[in-house]
Amino acid sequence: MSSFIEFVIRQGVPLETIQLMLMFPLVVTVMAAARQIIGMKSFGVYTPSIIALAFISTGLKYGIFLFIVILLIGTLTRLILKRFRLLYLPRVAIMLSVVSVTIFLLLAAGGFFKRTGLAAVLIFPLLIMITIMEKFIVIQIEKGFKTAIFLSLETLALSVIAYLVVSISFLQSLLLSYPWLILVIVLANFALGKWTGLRFSEYYRFKDVIKNVEIPSKK
Repeated sequence: MSSFIEFVIRQGVPLETIQLMLMFPLVVTVMAAARQIIGMKSFGVYTPSIIALAFISTGLKYGIFLFIVILLIGTLTRLILKRFRLLYLPRVAIMLSVVSVTIFLLLAAGGFFKRTGLAAVLIFPLLIMITIMEKFIVIQIEKGFKTAIFLSLETLALSVIAYLVVSISFLQSLLLSYPWLILVIVLANFALGKWTGLRFSEYYRFKDVIKNVEIPSKK
């Protein structure tokens, strides 16, 4: 551990917080690379990143479970509210309230059935995932249910990937020992920003077109 990190810890900053803050640039870089090079789609870069951090608190199993439940309850509530022709903001407030009560009941059930990992989930990771529901509903309204489902699944996949990256103890120790490596991560993002090639998903999407392109012969 670097002397600077030790100094920060002595000032009362929790080690877990320092680890997450140092790992966050790496997480968002992974997100940017997945979208820019591979071609994966999601609810932006920030959203899957904070979901990944929420998974650290909830645990991956319960985190994925809660993520799916939140989207399902939000969708069902939206379908029920459609017949009432409510304005957008009050409708979203009702959906968030229903999701909140549902999660509360799940936590209570987790305690009753001795699922301590579920019952002990902290409030802030829950609030993070609940607020994702609004993005999901907006995509449903603007681009349709099918697009919203695919974006949600890819967001979940990216969040899991980021969670696995953050959980690597070697990377945590490396950044605690050499926090200046964040500058290397920033430089990597500059390189990503200059990327002009096709994404991997585009190679697959346009494979027939690429295959049929005639390569000009040299004279």
